[in-house]
Amino acid sequence: MKCLATIEELRQKKTITFRFSREGIQHDGFLAWHEGQVLAYENRCRHIPISLDYGDGRFFTPDGKFIICQTHGATYEAVTGKCVAGPCPGTFLAKVPIKVENDGIFLIEEDEVEA
Repeated sequence: MKCLATIEELRQKKTITFRFSREGIQHDGFLAWHEGQVLAYENRCRHIPISLDYGDGRFFTPDGKFIICQTHGATYEAVTGKCVAGPCPGTFLAKVPIKVENDGIFLIEEDEVEA
């Protein structure tokens, strides 16, 4: 398992971006600290396959309640990843498998996922 960050780092920064591999292809992902929970999603809007942020690590609405695509305004529930407003309602952000252990947040690599 690859350590992406510590809980304290994520608490301070609120979001942290990272790269991961799925089926041999590199993808962008992000960790988010939301209401005491660690969330991990692929950094890809469900409306059009583009990054949710502009590369600046800003993934949340100004009030911090929802994840938002900076380009088209698709708005997602933070905990579920479900799009609740914008051009792709009812779709979900792709979750990235992680494990929180001790103070670390670890990426569960493809070959470590149980079948």
